[in-house]
Amino acid sequence: MVQIDHVHFYVEDAKAVREDFVKRLGFLAVGEQTTDDTHTEILQTGGLRFLLSSPLNETSSVAAYLKQHPPGVADVAFRVRDLEKILDRTTRSPRPLSRFPVLESPTVKHEERRSQIAAWGSLRHTLIEGYCEVETSEAGTFEAIDHLVLNVEAIAFSQAVNWYRDIFGFVPKQQFSIATDRSSLHSQVMVHPETGVQLPINEPTSENSQIQEFLEFNRGAGLQHIALKTPDILKTVSRMRRAGVDFLEVPDTYFDRVCRKPGFNLDFEEFEHIRQQEILVDWTPSKKPAFLLQTFTKPIFPEPTFFFEVIERRMGIYDDEKREAKGFGEGNFKALFEAIERQQLQRDFE
Repeated sequence: MVQIDHVHFYVEDAKAVREDFVKRLGFLAVGEQTTDDTHTEILQTGGLRFLLSSPLNETSSVAAYLKQHPPGVADVAFRVRDLEKILDRTTRSPRPLSRFPVLESPTVKHEERRSQIAAWGSLRHTLIEGYCEVETSEAGTFEAIDHLVLNVEAIAFSQAVNWYRDIFGFVPKQQFSIATDRSSLHSQVMVHPETGVQLPINEPTSENSQIQEFLEFNRGAGLQHIALKTPDILKTVSRMRRAGVDFLEVPDTYFDRVCRKPGFNLDFEEFEHIRQQEILVDWTPSKKPAFLLQTFTKPIFPEPTFFFEVIERRMGIYDDEKREAKGFGEGNFKALFEAIERQQLQRDFE
């Protein structure tokens, strides 16, 4: 079993980022913790919990992290069924290419057994033993984390895929190879068969790939983005835009292609709202298809590394069975790649 417990960001000023997440993303501040060297803000919305930590002095582990990496996700905490079994697998498996090699002995915190292991580049995983019912907050802008995306060096790609398979039991699902005239990438989607936690892993397949740019600015492998699942993407994105969130731009030519795709059956008014909010939309044709709607913020920190995705998975009917939109939508994936590439080109000319 692998269940996401929380995501931990290391940032320069946790209180300032807290205000940004509350005002722009709709999170609710639910607590804070301060030690001799680190201040942490705790945020929640729906079933999501984020921690934001910033250093109070040079002895903080957050300060050490920020000397080597830009602000971003330092830790994705997983709840696991058997902590000892995971740690045993970790000691017997080839170690990840991490700049923060960590393997802590189990400790007890808040009556829970936990440990921490190194993952890839700047990423760690805190492991907490036992399943936990998600406590939802009143501010329910987002329901859950739909997926997390990890970027790794091409030389480490197969090792990373195999490590998440061997340590946590993820299994490979979809694969994407996306290319334009300028650059390319390859992605392997990893899914946990018990809980459905999804972890696409990307590698660059060209020297000027956006994945390579991330690796250079991040100074190593790390989490590129988190997809936040919402029940109403039009309402959510409209509110986020009014709050000042910047999203990647989608050209009108994309929507011209979408409305000609077989199985398109969105009504005119809703499709115009989708076009105005610049939301990507994909589906598998059927009498009543399940729609996958996605959009992506611009990088939320000064360097072009981490960003958020907003995603809605609508129900549809396939062979008389009601099902939610699955996967990632290869057309949407390429549109995202092209949108990030346009931002990359703008940076080249600045």
